[in-house]
Amino acid sequence: MHTKIYSATVIGIHAHKIEIEVDLSFGMLQFFLVGLPDLAVKESKQRVITALKNCGYTLPERKITVNLAPAHIKKEGCLFDVAIALGIIYAAKLCDYDADYLKETFFIGELALDGRIKPVLGVLAIAFDALKLGVKRIILPVENAPEAALIEGLEIIPVAHLTEIVSIMRKETLAIPFQIRKITNAHAQHLLDLAQVKGQTQAKRVLQIAAAGRHNLLFVGSPGSGKTMLAQRLITIMPPLSFNEMLETSKIYSICGKLPAEQLITQRPCRSPHHTISSPGLVGGGSTPQPGEISLAHNGILFLDEFTEFRRPTLEALRQPLEERKVTISRAQQTLTFPSSFLLVAALNPCPCGYYGDTRKECSCTKQQIYSYMQKLSGPLLDRIDLQVYLPHVTYDDTQQAAPSLSSAELFKKVECARQRQLKRFNNNEALCNGYMTPEMIEEHCKVTAASQELIKKAFETLHLSMRGYHKLLKISRTIADLEDSDEILPKHVQEALMYRSIDKSLNVL
Repeated sequence: MHTKIYSATVIGIHAHKIEIEVDLSFGMLQFFLVGLPDLAVKESKQRVITALKNCGYTLPERKITVNLAPAHIKKEGCLFDVAIALGIIYAAKLCDYDADYLKETFFIGELALDGRIKPVLGVLAIAFDALKLGVKRIILPVENAPEAALIEGLEIIPVAHLTEIVSIMRKETLAIPFQIRKITNAHAQHLLDLAQVKGQTQAKRVLQIAAAGRHNLLFVGSPGSGKTMLAQRLITIMPPLSFNEMLETSKIYSICGKLPAEQLITQRPCRSPHHTISSPGLVGGGSTPQPGEISLAHNGILFLDEFTEFRRPTLEALRQPLEERKVTISRAQQTLTFPSSFLLVAALNPCPCGYYGDTRKECSCTKQQIYSYMQKLSGPLLDRIDLQVYLPHVTYDDTQQAAPSLSSAELFKKVECARQRQLKRFNNNEALCNGYMTPEMIEEHCKVTAASQELIKKAFETLHLSMRGYHKLLKISRTIADLEDSDEILPKHVQEALMYRSIDKSLNVL
């Protein structure tokens, strides 16, 4: 007898419907599995047969053929175990079934040898696309139910054992859909606070601009100037994630098996990979492409400390994701695209010894050493970093200042107001902000006064700005104007923006 069960697999971050056809024909008991399965899928033969035996199902002496369609999609992992087992049960006439019910259902889960159903990866991504794939419900492991139930309009039925599924299909047991608690997106309470950083008032202002407009940021300064402390506290003034952003980010973590116990990423991720990381580790890759650190930082922050210590090819691989907010990975068998809309924060010393330009300690590096050190950063890469700031060292007087330092809560108030202005400007499109404006959007929304236009013209000629640099200057000016609740870009906004686009001149080594 022939029967058909439906499951799904994840390719990149998108789900694909898989038809699991099972046929029993006369012959000796043999098990054939076809449809481009990987090793983990091929091993399901032993898991399924043993689980069925231990659950009390006696299979007839038949040749079992299982086809995973469409055949051109490579099947990976162990999430098809439950569907294969159920297909064999139906094909062997060990249980009656409702064909319409099966057509509207995805069966997902790994089988233990005793019939228990174990959790699998990528369930949130499958649930996210399930309705578009024409199904109404998913029967899956209990542990995966909280993440799948985040998708509205989808019936999620958690099960712990294969016999429980059969009981539900026989209508002996009532299928009780899983109910998820309501997710809130309130601004997080952090242990870190910018008030803990003494001095560096200008750097805090730059963090405020970066958070408000999603502008990439580079800190340059001698050891101990506070680069890492400031970067770690940027997350405290970032706007909270919207529910859609939570789902987007959580999908990636679900695919990688990094989804936390609370089953949803509710706060903006902040990734800080070590400088020894490889290019595939940073941007994603592998024989079967997996998301890298830049995708795990989607909708959050990617902090690269000791920027010049990263291998140059690794840093150059950031150029496309910084521009397009996605990364495309091509392999012989497939090409996948992962989202990577992250805010880059980089920090580096101005020279190998770290004290070039420091008034406290003399630099021991030669000009050639400094030049070689900074040559690790290409011009095109630096051109993609909007805000470039030199941090002076912190003096003793800074640590003893009587006036309280600006706190994260105080800085966040203006960030939130600027973000609301941008949402109104972009018709409540959460994916857009000043830092992501296209040239057409810049022309429409970055209206400058005559005095501001003259100032920009002089800067264009003096700093030898590229068109990308010119556009970034306008974007930063727009964000500064938003922070000051101004509809027009005034000369003072352009002047402040220029301060953060001329670090190459101050260092004279880039």
